[in-house]
Amino acid sequence: MAHSFSPARFRGSLRQLARPLLLQGLALASGLAGLGIFPIAGARPALALNAYCQVTQADALAKENLRKAALAGDAPSQQQYQAIVNQHTEALRQCRSRTWPQHQAVWVRLYPCDLQPGILDALFDRIVNLGYNEVYVEVFYGGQVLLPQADNPTVWPSVVQAPGYERRDLFAEALEKGRQRGLEVDAWMFALNFGYSYGLRSDREQVLALNGRGQTTFTYAKTGSSSNPDEVFVDPYNTQAQADYSRMLGAVLRRQPDGVLFDYVRYPRGVGANSVADSVDDLWIYGQASRDAFLRRAVNQQGQELMRRYISRGYLTDRDIEDVRDLYPNEAEPLWQSRTPSPPLAAGQEPPSPASLRPQLQAELWQLSVAHAVQGVVDFVKLIGEQAQRTGIPSGTVFFPEGNQTVGTGGYDSRLQYWDRFPTWMSWHPMAYAVCGNTGCILDGVRRVQTMVPSGTSPVIAPALAGIWGQSTYNRPALETQMEALRRAAPEITSVSHFAYSWQDPEFDRVRKFCSL
Repeated sequence: MAHSFSPARFRGSLRQLARPLLLQGLALASGLAGLGIFPIAGARPALALNAYCQVTQADALAKENLRKAALAGDAPSQQQYQAIVNQHTEALRQCRSRTWPQHQAVWVRLYPCDLQPGILDALFDRIVNLGYNEVYVEVFYGGQVLLPQADNPTVWPSVVQAPGYERRDLFAEALEKGRQRGLEVDAWMFALNFGYSYGLRSDREQVLALNGRGQTTFTYAKTGSSSNPDEVFVDPYNTQAQADYSRMLGAVLRRQPDGVLFDYVRYPRGVGANSVADSVDDLWIYGQASRDAFLRRAVNQQGQELMRRYISRGYLTDRDIEDVRDLYPNEAEPLWQSRTPSPPLAAGQEPPSPASLRPQLQAELWQLSVAHAVQGVVDFVKLIGEQAQRTGIPSGTVFFPEGNQTVGTGGYDSRLQYWDRFPTWMSWHPMAYAVCGNTGCILDGVRRVQTMVPSGTSPVIAPALAGIWGQSTYNRPALETQMEALRRAAPEITSVSHFAYSWQDPEFDRVRKFCSL
């Protein structure tokens, strides 16, 4: 839910912003010095940046003090602040041009409080201080959209709902503030996860993905079967879902971000036994749109009738095969997409018995059902990627390296995120979030993506790492440890992102989120 704020609570409060970098900034500086990255003592030139293009604590503090003085109305400070912002912009540009990776991005969520004077300036200053030259701003998430109430043509509520702020465009203002500092600012958007608020709409119930047990993703999540009760996924084959998303995406693209990244391009991640899809009832293909599209994959009437019976019951019987032969005697055998016809029978040869055919037909129908579910996701991401492409704005997909794995004998990861089939003209952003106490499993995820690139293609691979500068957390090594391991293992990668800014600067994130200065 969006957090409300009171303008009165902020009057004069920005003068309390005394910390220009994260709390661990000095500890990070000491740690990097210990690694021999730069000397902690002795004179350094102005605007010296470390090996990760991060500014010194002293330079960050000087910029922050000028920002506060400028905000208070001091004219000389306003000029000096703009000058130091420009200096930092140029220093970062030069540093990133000669430092691996050339593009270093951070994932950021904006809050209504960021519309208060000076907050976006402070936020993007801190992002520059940390050596980032690209920002992925979350614009569609949790069933809400970062569009102003007065210009929100979508079915989702606006993030900013404070009275008097109906026309303030937080995303557009963030684009402006980021670009003033030389940052590329991209729109980061959920895709098939339309959010809890969408699931509450009675006029959209038929749009939600439906499994073979009669559960929508909304009711499924409410029972605790998925990893997050607020995640509500739609049927990718549903034209209403496609139209709702297209309208929202169009509004975002009109603000001309530097790129757009699509997240949650998958089905729900189940918990426990639900984490594996091993029967057709587990698949989210029972919504009317998906079911109709599935049946259109039949090549003849025998095939369609067997497909109908299979997904209705979850298995075939010998009688089903006998029935379709009787219903459609002019057809030699059931056929559907991807099924190779059998050789014609010789004169006088009897067709195979239903009992001998049933195991193979049932196995083929299981594979067809999974492929159909997967194709819905692939088609949806291609559809929205092409919409961005038509405006000249590059797009990318965000995915789990393990989301396309088989599990056990005949089972599949419930997310069915077959990213290796995503368009290769989009950038690929594997979330290398594996946890094993070292960098080995993180690098394994990146290598898996590199080795599964379709032959003859070369998508931009831009891994996303999770962590904090200067300290290990959640059994993950510190970011600089992950970065150095990735640089050694894959120096050809030129773009890396870090999840998330809120991890780097938790106190400032809390202040911005709850208006609690």
